[in-house]
Amino acid sequence: MAHKHVSTASPNRNGLRNKLAARLAALGRAPRVFSYHLEPRSIGSYAVGRQLMSGNFLFAGQLVEAPGSSIWAIDPPSEDFAAALQGFGWLDDLAAVGDAPARKLAQRWLFEWIATAGAGKGEGWRPDLAGRRLIRWCSHALFILKGLSPAQSRSIFRALGRQVRYLRRRWPSAAPGQERFEALTGLLYAGISLDGCAPLVAPISATIGRECERVIDAHGGLPTRNPEALMESFVLLTWAARTLAEARRVVDKRHQAALLRMAPTLRGLRLGDGALARFHGGRRGEPGRLDQALADASLRPVPRQENLMGFERLSAGRLTIVMDCAPPPKGALGINAHASTLGFEMSSGRRPILMNCGAGGRFGADWRRACRATAAHNTVALERVSSSTIGAGNHGQLVAGPQNVDVTRAQDMSGTWLAASHDGYAASFGLKHERRLFLSFDGRSFKGEDALRADDPAQRARFTESLGDTPTLGVAFVAHFHIHPDVTPSIDLDGQAVSLTLKSNEVWVFRQEGGLLRLEDSVFLDQRRLKPRMTKQIVVMGRAVNFAGRISWSFMRAQDGGRNTRDIAPEDETT
Repeated sequence: MAHKHVSTASPNRNGLRNKLAARLAALGRAPRVFSYHLEPRSIGSYAVGRQLMSGNFLFAGQLVEAPGSSIWAIDPPSEDFAAALQGFGWLDDLAAVGDAPARKLAQRWLFEWIATAGAGKGEGWRPDLAGRRLIRWCSHALFILKGLSPAQSRSIFRALGRQVRYLRRRWPSAAPGQERFEALTGLLYAGISLDGCAPLVAPISATIGRECERVIDAHGGLPTRNPEALMESFVLLTWAARTLAEARRVVDKRHQAALLRMAPTLRGLRLGDGALARFHGGRRGEPGRLDQALADASLRPVPRQENLMGFERLSAGRLTIVMDCAPPPKGALGINAHASTLGFEMSSGRRPILMNCGAGGRFGADWRRACRATAAHNTVALERVSSSTIGAGNHGQLVAGPQNVDVTRAQDMSGTWLAASHDGYAASFGLKHERRLFLSFDGRSFKGEDALRADDPAQRARFTESLGDTPTLGVAFVAHFHIHPDVTPSIDLDGQAVSLTLKSNEVWVFRQEGGLLRLEDSVFLDQRRLKPRMTKQIVVMGRAVNFAGRISWSFMRAQDGGRNTRDIAPEDETT
């Protein structure tokens, strides 16, 4: 437990070190039995388990149909797909089926992994994936060990011992945050449940506490500002705390304090349907996963409205808005970051209305890069340029962008005001983007104003320089409003308003002043579907001339179609 640094090695060098550590991990005594049987915390899907048994492998939003084939015989179409296989999350789904054929299949795939990768020569030797595997193997021990011969059981215990020894060497090389919590939680599970591994528990518990204190900030957020990563970290920390408590071990105070900070932030980052706002590479989150984690942690916090990992929340009546009000993470933390400053998502009750395009990584490098751009978010882009610059390569970091984001809130009997500004366009155009929002107390009126200004002499000089030989045209800007595909938009005859009809027959009307309104094509990347979904976006185009530009807009709730929409759940979506 002497390693406490963060690895700065290149990915290739890190991979070689992982493989070397995996082979060296063969040296050591293997545990012989499970001294403590842990309850599975992750809930599998019976339907997905049956699909796996029939040869339909759906991971990371991609489907491979291979009836009669082993899960290890298929060629993974992406890195995320391969990681899902190596992490053994599919064991949850086969355990959810729970019958003899499902058990036999799980055992066969597990022994095939041991034969091909268990000696440290194959794929999957990465600290976060090894931790994920240990969690599943320890959680489902009764399921996978039933009916095995003594020799087969010894084979599994040798593989478990090797992964424990590997993780003891390599957990510091995992990225701080979710990946490192996976590695440490896996070690903790092994320490509590495996014979001879009990001495691991106290130092690993203390290490988790130190990591919580170091990584989880005072407002319960992660440096990556990814809501889904925050949720997954919270889930892992909750599992670790419950496991320690049930084994009658002490939970580190720093660990407990982090959970108390994270819970209200996560509640504040959810929209009306319970899904997380999708920013900086984060997805909606699996349905019910956060609710289950909050229940396991015995925490029912009131959601905060501000200081939500750099996001702000407006909520009244049935309407909920979550807006990105901080600079995006840059450098190594910005590998998955989006140029989404001052972008927001909006829902009415359980119905999403405006959504960002989403995280595109699982749909290929081109989608990944396009969805990180400002134009893929509900905010303002200038001259088709993003407010943050994305570096070269498929996994480019954000290398430049807003340095200062100012936020103020006010509230009275009429509603809530939120004003925010950023300087992401100051270097390229000399302009500051200011966005002012107002949400009425009953949630039936949501108004906004977007202003672009060059105030000081330096900014005005930069603005004039950016105009080149066409100063009278000014700088073109576009406010994007991406509509969820379940919403039906229609533009009126004079082109001055757009009606948005939700599936519940609730209608919202969008209007604008100061720009040119159009309805254009857009996409919605739903990780539960195999292909991007086509949808529409409202765009309002304007120009900044004489050092300024301004548009105003509003969403007004028009009618409910005669139905009570308060408790109507969204329709199930299938792949």
